Amino acid sequence: MTHLTEHSLVQGGRSAAFATACVRGGVAAGLGVGALAVLVIVAWISSPFPDSGAGGALHLAAGLWLLAHGVELVRTDTLGGLPAPLGIVPLLTTALPVWLVFRTARSTLDPADETGPRPSPAGALGAVSGGYLLVAAVIVVYSESGPLPADLVTAGLWLPGMVLGAAGAGVWTALGRPLPGREEAAAALRGAAAGLVTLLAGGAVLAGTALVWHAGAARASYEGIAGEWSGRVALALLVLALLPNAAVWAAAYGLGPGVALGTGALATPLGLVGDPAVPPFPLLAALPPEGRGGWPQWAAAAVPLVAAVVLGRSVGRATGTGRARETALAALGAAWASGAAVAVLAGAAGGPLGSGRLLAFGPVWWQAGAAAVLWGVAVGLPTALAVRAWGRRAPRPKHPKPPKPPKPPKQPKAARTAEAPALAATAPAPGAAAPAPPVFDFSLNGLEGLNGLDGPSSLVNLDDDEGYVPYDYLPASWETAPTPPTPPAPRPAPAPHPDTEPPRPSGTTGAEREATPKDMS
Repeated sequence: MTHLTEHSLVQGGRSAAFATACVRGGVAAGLGVGALAVLVIVAWISSPFPDSGAGGALHLAAGLWLLAHGVELVRTDTLGGLPAPLGIVPLLTTALPVWLVFRTARSTLDPADETGPRPSPAGALGAVSGGYLLVAAVIVVYSESGPLPADLVTAGLWLPGMVLGAAGAGVWTALGRPLPGREEAAAALRGAAAGLVTLLAGGAVLAGTALVWHAGAARASYEGIAGEWSGRVALALLVLALLPNAAVWAAAYGLGPGVALGTGALATPLGLVGDPAVPPFPLLAALPPEGRGGWPQWAAAAVPLVAAVVLGRSVGRATGTGRARETALAALGAAWASGAAVAVLAGAAGGPLGSGRLLAFGPVWWQAGAAAVLWGVAVGLPTALAVRAWGRRAPRPKHPKPPKPPKPPKQPKAARTAEAPALAATAPAPGAAAPAPPVFDFSLNGLEGLNGLDGPSSLVNLDDDEGYVPYDYLPASWETAPTPPTPPAPRPAPAPHPDTEPPRPSGTTGAEREATPKDMS
């Protein structure tokens, strides 16, 4: 009975956690819609000539929210009266709903209270996505009564796919970002991510360079569209939201297939073919001119080249310890993964801008993806094999150099100056005999009276004592006793000079010595 009660409590806790996750998914969807609604209402209030009331602003916010999820809209208030599709997604607006879904799914599996019940990873994915999609379905129905109704086909494809992808990324992050067990698969995913980031960064550099190059045309287009300050602010926000699209367009342009500028017009590094149908817009002023391309257009091919090299280098370094076949398989997998990611981004960055010639605008998704795969196979695969071979090369033995003898430590100046007088005092005088070496007295006479011994005769029985160690009675220090100072040697008498007289004996004078022979005669 106790087991059944505990089981029912656990199931009830998991059900409550599942319901909480579903509610949190719906709240995330509501936060995204509310943020866009506030922004649109502020723009509507600040506009000097509002075309519709608050209801029209809310319908516009709902349409923009659906467009941010990849849902294609239909414009009903066209000049010709025929509905025109609108499918280019401002990729920067996609960042908000993606981040909300990602954060909700991650926090569902990693709550602050670790003791509370939590759903399983699959349950968290389904609950968060289900709650979000319920709110999205309500918004789709609400948009049908406005000027920008949603296309039901794209709403049933892109919207669930994006929500499930963002929620899955959040669950994967909450589980510690595990990678596949096989080394080749993990290396392929890392290489594809590195190559994709490099490709997009290079596309952003290309787009920025082209905008700076055509800054005058972009400024003229900006001032021609927006007149009032409110319109300029709205147009600036729209340009900012479309900057990631420009990076993807530039990357697809460098890959080779180029971008479509309407039906029958294509811009590639080799040149612009056909009659482009380009509406006036600041970002479109950076498009290449008509005619054959020159070296500035050909230089765009350096972006996919560098991206493929980065992909191959990442794969080669990750699989350097394996076989060449594993490295080749990982490089092929990375090429296909990066191609799939490029195809998704190209499909989201492009789309129709209207009917007629504007039905095809931007990069073609399958062409951009196929070109990314070809670059990865043609450049990334040889690079990976070369990096692997370079990493497995045998290092050459280096002959060790003989160690240098250590230099004697230098004494400080104060110690040298203090040591000089001492050496001069102890140095023997020239001509003096060298001092005799010290003599140590190892006799037993000095041990009399030590430790109660009476004399040398009492040392005979020291071996009989327990714990006797002969070294205990050796001198504790072998330093020499200080030698007495040697008296200075007497100076030798100076030799007599040959021209001088010998010294006279004391008590006689020269006169007395001269008179003595005369007296004797």
